[in-house]
Amino acid sequence: MHRPLAWLVALALVPSTLACSTSPKRQLQGKWVGERVEHFSPAQATRAAGWVIGTSFEFEGSRVSIAIPAETPREGTFEVMKVTEGTLSLAFLRSDGVRETADFRIEDDGHLRWQLGDGRSVLLRKSTN
Repeated sequence: MHRPLAWLVALALVPSTLACSTSPKRQLQGKWVGERVEHFSPAQATRAAGWVIGTSFEFEGSRVSIAIPAETPREGTFEVMKVTEGTLSLAFLRSDGVRETADFRIEDDGHLRWQLGDGRSVLLRKSTN
């Protein structure tokens, strides 16, 4: 390959490489709604399945709105504290000053897994609305 042609090929590949490497914060943007729970005990599974349907996270810039059934909706800011092996550790600062942390895993373009611990998780899907 001639040098000028090699440079043109390399330059053509740069935008596609950059497009694939979106930041975790950017991947979170949008509204995520509860789809299902996983690895709950049989005694908890039915109740948790009903609870997850009303659960949502909406990320906009550094702001987040969280709705969980039977709780007052929360708003505040968030930041990505750590990214390890595909797991995002997020810190949430609520408008009332309370700080909470949670772990998430981006499964694919349309699914986000909220990892609750003890193997339990909530699978959220990206809302198209």
